[in-house]
Amino acid sequence: MQTTPTTTDTASPGSAAYAPTDRTVPTRARERASYDRESVHAILDEAYVCHLGFIRDGSPVVLPTLYGRVGERLYVHGSTGSRPLRMAGTPQEGQEDPGLQVCLTVTHVDGLVLARSAFHHSLNYRSVMIHGIARQVTDPEEKRTALDALVDHVVPGRSADSRPANAKELAATAVLSLDLNEVSAKARTGAPNDEPEDMDLPYWSGVVPLRKGYDALIPSPDLAPGIEVPDYLVER
Repeated sequence: MQTTPTTTDTASPGSAAYAPTDRTVPTRARERASYDRESVHAILDEAYVCHLGFIRDGSPVVLPTLYGRVGERLYVHGSTGSRPLRMAGTPQEGQEDPGLQVCLTVTHVDGLVLARSAFHHSLNYRSVMIHGIARQVTDPEEKRTALDALVDHVVPGRSADSRPANAKELAATAVLSLDLNEVSAKARTGAPNDEPEDMDLPYWSGVVPLRKGYDALIPSPDLAPGIEVPDYLVER
């Protein structure tokens, strides 16, 4: 049986896997966990929304938000008045940013798993959980890079095909960075796990696959005539 590692060291960016820690080794279904860097990146890059969890005044808060990945770092953004951005704070000159302890998750649901018994109903899924300290991005160039990454995460190529944020918009926008150090992925695939004694029950058992798709584009009602659909949308 796999034992829970106690190490808090993290793998270097060039290694193939993240090092397990006490917080990234699941207490249940450990065989479903993975620390493979490529798998983690693939799950992150395919989703649109993450859930950012943190503690505010002694109570847990979880916010759904957009995000973007640049190498081994995630970025989330919001208004300068949003809770996590205020709590992360702005470092004073000569002082290190204390940051905000967070847990960020991303999940894909790939199928509905229908078993013969109600107890064994489940989901086929892929998920990533990241623990770490989120810090405000104060460097102007990194901030622009982060905002471009957020736009391109939703539609690759879009940041170069839209007006960049102006000074007023940048001043109203705050960005948090979260390094991919303490990371794990977890997934379930396959058929239901029915009990042997339930195999002869007269109930359908199997998987209802789910897939992500895109419907026909809906142009803005005030779109100027003659503006063609960009190639990066036609190819989706």
